[in-house]
Amino acid sequence: MIAEPSSYTLESLSERLHGLSNIDALRTLAELFPGEVIFSTSLGYEDQVITDLILANDIPIKIFTLDTGRMFSETYSVWKKTNDRYNTKIETYFPKADAVENLMTTKGPYSFYDSVENRKECCGIRKVEPLNRALKGNKIWITGIRAEQSANRQGMTQLEWDESHNLFKFHPLMDWTFEQVKQYIKDNHVPYNPLHDRGFVSIGCQPCTRAIQEGEDFRAGRWWWEDNSKKECGLHTHEEAFKP
Repeated sequence: MIAEPSSYTLESLSERLHGLSNIDALRTLAELFPGEVIFSTSLGYEDQVITDLILANDIPIKIFTLDTGRMFSETYSVWKKTNDRYNTKIETYFPKADAVENLMTTKGPYSFYDSVENRKECCGIRKVEPLNRALKGNKIWITGIRAEQSANRQGMTQLEWDESHNLFKFHPLMDWTFEQVKQYIKDNHVPYNPLHDRGFVSIGCQPCTRAIQEGEDFRAGRWWWEDNSKKECGLHTHEEAFKP
């Protein structure tokens, strides 16, 4: 008998998932929280791995993406290839038009280069607010976060409680290396963004993303004009753990 989701704490759910493969862990979460598990994909390397794990194994987990209106054309291309490959339709969330119109009118198209505050305002409008709508009503949020991606993410655990969204976050690839991710993509012929072959490791909005040089941090290509230690857009800000 599967326990009611409300009976799970961070500790008990972590124990329930302990030792399971990624496929079994995702399937277990889908069984424990039917219709309330959702995966956010940016269509990058890591997220394409998780998309394949979910769809190739017919795991009933919802998948969505955030279209900020400033994506690379290559991102749209891999989006279409993914829909075609798995015969699926990735759900899409856009920012609110009036908020974008006001931002562009009052501060212009490149305000995010002027200050961290302006950049966070843009991320808030184009990413955070749509994310909040997408996550509403769900109990489990699946992400493609890996510890290796940044110093901020090395302190995260595979399963966390997200107090701001009142749900659990599960990071199936938390302990994977970048080489493991690329090998999975290759071995399973998973569609991927061709920008990855041109030095783009972390891919977001076109004006805020560049290729990185050998030896640079994984997140160096995102908001490269800012302090490298605080490069988060507000989607995955790590807070002190809260245990329900």
